[in-house]
Amino acid sequence: MITIGIFCAASDNIDKSYYESATQVGHWIGENGNTMIYGGADLGLMECVAEAVKSAGGHIIGVVPEKLEEKGRVSNLPDRIIRTHNLSDRKDEIVAHSDYIIALPGGVGTLDEVFHVIAAASIGYHTKKIIFFNDQGFYNSLLKTLDEMADKGFIRHSLSDYYDVANSLNELKEIIKI
Repeated sequence: MITIGIFCAASDNIDKSYYESATQVGHWIGENGNTMIYGGADLGLMECVAEAVKSAGGHIIGVVPEKLEEKGRVSNLPDRIIRTHNLSDRKDEIVAHSDYIIALPGGVGTLDEVFHVIAAASIGYHTKKIIFFNDQGFYNSLLKTLDEMADKGFIRHSLSDYYDVANSLNELKEIIKI
């Protein structure tokens, strides 16, 4: 069994099509009894993917910072909760416990998580990659920006050292064989 870290939106104000894709990813993670580790909120794609993992028989670990608990926004779906002081600690815990890390569509928090993983890999803290789940081309602009940064010499290593891109569930399954 493997553990897959998920970074994604905690917003409830997004197009329903993103929920459908997150549900498919969650079912795929849970089908073989795998574990998902994520931010533990009861909002947006976070709650959606957790529900899908749980309904498909998977295990869930929620990594919950103090502020999320104070606001009463912790999901009741995780089988295990890891409490952290802040968001930085939460990112570190998710990375440490993940075999793979997927970025579903998300906002500023998801971008913070993605860049945390890439920056840490770039200086040797780990060798894990982000897998951008590029649902409906969600990450196209960001990926173009990263390419431009590399072309201009601002990224020292090959971008393929830091991330992969899956434009569909089938492509994700090719990257992560579970």
